[in-house]
Amino acid sequence: MRQRTAVAGFAGALALSLLTVPGTAQADDFSGDIRITKVVVNGGKDIVLGATAVKTFTIAVTATDDSGIKTGKTWPTMGHTPLPNGDYHGLVGPDNIAGKCVRQSSTTTTCTHTLKMNPRIHPQDNTTAGTWTVRALALANDGDYYTKDPAAKAKVLRNSRLTVNASPEPVKKNKTITVTGALTRANWQTYKYGGYTKQPVKLQFKKKGTSTYKTLNTVTTDSKGNLRTTTKATADGYFRYSFAGTPTTPAVTSTADYVDVK
Repeated sequence: MRQRTAVAGFAGALALSLLTVPGTAQADDFSGDIRITKVVVNGGKDIVLGATAVKTFTIAVTATDDSGIKTGKTWPTMGHTPLPNGDYHGLVGPDNIAGKCVRQSSTTTTCTHTLKMNPRIHPQDNTTAGTWTVRALALANDGDYYTKDPAAKAKVLRNSRLTVNASPEPVKKNKTITVTGALTRANWQTYKYGGYTKQPVKLQFKKKGTSTYKTLNTVTTDSKGNLRTTTKATADGYFRYSFAGTPTTPAVTSTADYVDVK
């Protein structure tokens, strides 16, 4: 509750946040009794970024102070610091500091900010896939300010794609079916999708008229991300591949390929 230099302090902290990516050993900085109580990134879901398309997501900052939170005066930034020497990779912040603010009470306000992540700008390279860190700032009506670092963590993942093709179709009962496919993921250096190599992928089958897929076997992708295995044609039904995901790449399941067994 100190009006004097608190606003200037907040402005200085805000300027610093625009130049410094969170992630290394920072400390909370505050004046007065204001607190940031909650920060939610992308509604609690992972941020999945493709090879070219800009990804829009939100960061919601909830802060509280006995004088109330100054509307439009919260500010989150998010970055990644994968290198042991402390060099920073990636920085993203909202275009508009105001955000959309909702007063929860006379003391507490939640401001939701819209951010955009561009695969050609923010990740910089594939090593930044994984955990990113959020720094958040807030200003109270009486001039108190708070910088919380880290305020939250979120996963930024390389989007994955998975295909399947079962042949021949139709096929005679108990004959061999060959099931091929490919697992690819976004490459933030070439801005294309490339094969995800040496990854375990489950081949699954759902018999016509049923609702549950059963795993037949596990296939490992080759040096180009391709999949190939064989199985017996026992009944009409649907084949698909399913990938469980990794710390840098989300889970994905192919569309189903129906095989008619004669």
